[in-house]
Amino acid sequence: MDSWSATSALFLAGFITSAAFRHFDSECYTANGQDYRGFQNQTSLHGGKPCLFWNETFQHPYNTLKYPNGEGGLGSHNYCRNPDGDVQPWCYIADHEDVSYWKYCDIPSCQMPGNLGCFKDTGHPPTLPGVHEISNKLTIQTCINFCRSQKYSLAGMESGYACFCGNEADLQDHVESSSMECNHVCFGDHTQPCGGDGWIIVFDVRVGACGGNYTSPAGVIYSPDFPDKYAASRVCYWTIQVPGSYAILFNFTFFDISDQTDMVELLDGYTREVVARFDWRSPPRGLVNITGDFVILYFFSDRTNQAHGFALLYQALRRQDARTTIPRGSDEKEHKDASSTLGPQLSSSVTEGSNSTANGRTSHILYVITSSPGKPEHNMPGQWAGRGETTGHSAMWTIYALAALLILTVVAMVAKLLLHVTVKTPNIPTVSGSDSCSQSTVSSEPWIILYRPSTISLFKKKLKNHHGDLSPLVGH
Repeated sequence: MDSWSATSALFLAGFITSAAFRHFDSECYTANGQDYRGFQNQTSLHGGKPCLFWNETFQHPYNTLKYPNGEGGLGSHNYCRNPDGDVQPWCYIADHEDVSYWKYCDIPSCQMPGNLGCFKDTGHPPTLPGVHEISNKLTIQTCINFCRSQKYSLAGMESGYACFCGNEADLQDHVESSSMECNHVCFGDHTQPCGGDGWIIVFDVRVGACGGNYTSPAGVIYSPDFPDKYAASRVCYWTIQVPGSYAILFNFTFFDISDQTDMVELLDGYTREVVARFDWRSPPRGLVNITGDFVILYFFSDRTNQAHGFALLYQALRRQDARTTIPRGSDEKEHKDASSTLGPQLSSSVTEGSNSTANGRTSHILYVITSSPGKPEHNMPGQWAGRGETTGHSAMWTIYALAALLILTVVAMVAKLLLHVTVKTPNIPTVSGSDSCSQSTVSSEPWIILYRPSTISLFKKKLKNHHGDLSPLVGH
């Protein structure tokens, strides 16, 4: 390939990649916008106060002198950031209001997929009229888990301690409001927004699910229990299968894994071979492009050192993507439990099971996948055999060993037969006819080698405690 062809190929690949992920409108994939790296430099787009430059706020706790290496997104600019993990991005302002030298930024584009927005709740009737509970340890995920267990599709938090459940139809007559109204901290986690007084922030219950099946051309997958820290002993599988695509791009917009034992893997959906593995020491450093239309995402956590996990964007590439940009939106019909209010970013059916743990959280165990959809059900080289290994190489070496042993057996039998033909056996006189018969039988007895290969177990038991109630998102 000449230099012009190589340059053209690189340009085309970059064009496809940028067009693919332009499909996503959100600039934030965390609940509190801690990952915001946009360019809004005033507290509101309409009539907001201008932000001070972070390299000129030395009288305040957060500045570039104290954080010179870009920690928290700080730098020689005045863009809104969230360096301290508050409920949403903010910035310092020159005009003090209510004896405050900082103010939250109202950023419409900073809303994680799965967060349906902030809504007014008059209580007559409630915005989400399903079951509810109150807790002084409320977090976004504890409310989501509660509503998911009650077979609702939406979970709403209000005033920092109240959790309400409902369905998509309940939001049809309500208009989304500014996120500034829903920035009360959760009582269980002061870095998360849990609505406001008379304002409810609504999430889809598929956020933070342990496993699922995704078929839309684009989507966002969160680690289990997100935005809370993932629980101990998590084993989760997600399948991403988009018929007609020739490759699937993956982009980790957020990655927080605590140690080297916890890991995230991307596997070829048909061969079960690990294509990419990420952990604490080897985090993702760019886009991952996997050829084909079927990929399996695998997550494992041990019993210690939990962290916040990951947010993963995926985009399937089809042949026309090389000529045209990805359309904004998806017309693909999802499973019947997919939410029409989510758009393409989270519009995939999710399947999971749950297993209760001692601390009251749910530990979801699911998906020992033995064959790919649409393929004959048989074991293949490279099939998943446990965390960090496959059975492909061991199976092939076993076959090679058996073949070699069979060849040696055949060679030995042929050599024995040739020995009987070429070597003359002396006749030994016998006393009786019966002895002669016996001697003749012994001398002409062929040499038979019997080989019984030992049973080889290629199955490594990985998951335990497969009991527990099915979640409302389990497909039938």
